[in-house]
Amino acid sequence: MSSPTGPASGLPVRMPRPRQPGRHRRPEPVVAPVGAPPLVLAVPGSPDDAIRSLAEEVVSIARSELPGLDARIGYVDAEGESEDFPALEAQLSRAAQERGERARRAAEAAKAEAEAHGGEGEAVAEAAEAAKAAVAADDAASAVVVPLLAGPDNALLRRIRQAVKHSGSAAELTDVLGPHPLLAEGLHVRLSEAGLARADRARLFTVATAADGIILATVGGAEAAQAGGITGMLLSARLAVPVMAAALDEDGAVVRVAEQLRSAGSSRLALAPYLIGPEVAADLPAAAAEEAECAAAEPLGAYPAVGKLVLSKYATVLGIKLQQPSPALR
Repeated sequence: MSSPTGPASGLPVRMPRPRQPGRHRRPEPVVAPVGAPPLVLAVPGSPDDAIRSLAEEVVSIARSELPGLDARIGYVDAEGESEDFPALEAQLSRAAQERGERARRAAEAAKAEAEAHGGEGEAVAEAAEAAKAAVAADDAASAVVVPLLAGPDNALLRRIRQAVKHSGSAAELTDVLGPHPLLAEGLHVRLSEAGLARADRARLFTVATAADGIILATVGGAEAAQAGGITGMLLSARLAVPVMAAALDEDGAVVRVAEQLRSAGSSRLALAPYLIGPEVAADLPAAAAEEAECAAAEPLGAYPAVGKLVLSKYATVLGIKLQQPSPALR
């Protein structure tokens, strides 16, 4: 048992670690501001248990990077009202209705902070009122919507914009997650997991590759394939093999790109889905790879960098300065 003055005799005493001085001092952890609008992950595809599990893992990664984050999932193609698969429009409407409560919490937090720093009377009241007004302002976002998309898909983005508009909320929509070096890293890892590329243990650079040509499979037509070219260049630099993008939803595109790679000298092709997963039918990448007579890796899925990039999009909108990613993820 513990006495009023501390742990009972014989029990270890946990002492706080002293703060390390100088430039090697560990940074203070960043937390979500009180009253901040929720992050709403816009998940495409017909919702099912597998997609929900993936989306929950992505938001779990985001929450672990920013304690206190209010992260929710809204399904773009959900039909009707469902607690298991809440529609994006419904989530945004709910977030708009909660703005008053978030403003109240922000005011209380600002008041407590002002008092903790020696503020009194009118100064404390002004701080609380300013925090409340900032959350309740007409131009303040009621939610930040982050599409769970690696690259642009105009049809999906149009449906997300419609959900935002029909919800009547002041939600702000971010860009898609790519292009980004972390997504190229994720594609590299998925290829190595499938035995289509090997990576060394330090920083995941290639030692040797089983494939000498990569088809970067996108969704969203020719525009998405063109946008995927940047990530393709990043992946090509990592693997030291040619990478060409092709849209899964464009008839014959994957086969045409496979023929171009083979005519350029590649003989062992691999398909790398530049997808999170829910954007297309689960069997579409494998079917496209079979048609092109090549092997295929898995989609990016809930690769840790996906959750980090989702959070980064949210933080950029709100001006939250996140800690830099670890060296292994640069």
